[in-house]
Amino acid sequence: DDLFFFILTGVMSIQIKCFQEIITIGYRVYHSYELPWFRTLSWYFLICVNYFFYGETVADYFGALVQREEPLQFLVRYHRFISFALYLAGFCMFVLSLVKKHYRLQFYMFAWTHVTLLIVVTQSHLVIQNLFEGMIWFIVPISIVICNDIMAYLFGFFFGRTPLIKLSPKKTWEGFIGGFFSTVVFGFIFAYLLSQYQYFVCPVEYNSETNRFAVGCEPSDLFVMQEYTLPAVAQNILRWKTVNLYPFQIHSIALSTFGSLIGPFGGFFASGFKRAFKIKDFADTIPGHGGIMDRFDCQYLMATFVHVYIASFIRGPNPSKVLQQLLVLQPEQQLSIFNTLRNHLREKGMLPPAVLEQ
Repeated sequence: DDLFFFILTGVMSIQIKCFQEIITIGYRVYHSYELPWFRTLSWYFLICVNYFFYGETVADYFGALVQREEPLQFLVRYHRFISFALYLAGFCMFVLSLVKKHYRLQFYMFAWTHVTLLIVVTQSHLVIQNLFEGMIWFIVPISIVICNDIMAYLFGFFFGRTPLIKLSPKKTWEGFIGGFFSTVVFGFIFAYLLSQYQYFVCPVEYNSETNRFAVGCEPSDLFVMQEYTLPAVAQNILRWKTVNLYPFQIHSIALSTFGSLIGPFGGFFASGFKRAFKIKDFADTIPGHGGIMDRFDCQYLMATFVHVYIASFIRGPNPSKVLQQLLVLQPEQQLSIFNTLRNHLREKGMLPPAVLEQ
């Protein structure tokens, strides 16, 4: 699907730009102009980490393609070893580049690069993982953060009186609380709208026959309208006994709550970071609005939460991943698993009992 590929490319581009902005700050703050190999090694480590994460993605979601291409089978089989070997090469290059008069500064920048990789690349990978679960897990969280940003600003502008946190003097309690309630309502309604369309709710899968990404499935129970009985208090107020909702709408309340109450702390963290290094913005990529990282400081924290939320409360065993692992086994191992599974299903009564040969 063209939109999916466009989003994938966009996430990758934003990740690279955010990495470049943070690394440049370190370069300027520590006056690292004379450090040998610093910039080269920073970008090398970025390539290594991306190779590792995107390789994991290929192994998880492109099983059919891997089975068809011999070189890919080798790369997937030894992926983690190759990734580690690439990282070790960079590590050795760093040690060899150490210069006596710059030891401390070089280790500062080595740590700076690795923390940047942790913040930017790891969380970008989680964004892509969320995307494969279904467009809705990508679009709704991003929209929730944007909505909270806008509504907190509007409530703060019109009603703000009480300062919220010293790191961000313009933030107010009125904006924080108003943004919370507005975002919960927005997330609930937006989740209802998107839950009606297969295009948004179905996991994204690679179709080996067409060599394209496909979005089509029987929607899971999360996206099938259910009838819920309201609590007695709500029944007295609304005069309704039951209400019809998509279960995902209930999950959207959890996403909106996190995006409104915890998400802004990603922005506060970024504000503290900029104050520590006496800079106004991460960069000047967007005139009047700073750099790309200034716009995505809350989004990365939200993406991590969504990934953990899906893994903890939503995702069950993945049949396609299990099948992919079975396909790379030796024929004898596959046959053994087949016989074990067949016997198990017969015991459960899901297959007819074996017919004894005379």
